[in-house]
Amino acid sequence: MPIPTIIFGILLSSLYGAVYHLIRGGSLRRMFFYFILAWAGFWLGDLLGWYMGWTFASAGILNAGMGTVLSVIFLVVGDFVSRVRIAPRE
Repeated sequence: MPIPTIIFGILLSSLYGAVYHLIRGGSLRRMFFYFILAWAGFWLGDLLGWYMGWTFASAGILNAGMGTVLSVIFLVVGDFVSRVRIAPRE
């Protein structure tokens, strides 16, 4: 994969993490957590899309459509799981 494609993918997934942070709010630590979730979801979505043959909204050899879908799923599920609190038994 060419370097400009990788940079575009990183910028696009970082944008998803930043927008999600603006919507949900939180600390700087939570923002970095959103960035990691968005990056992981985007690149796994890109790989999964090419592996399964599902291509939509492609930008060259970058499967931006599947990357976006999985990035959003990772952000929503990761945010939900990170906010769950387990109460200790008394």
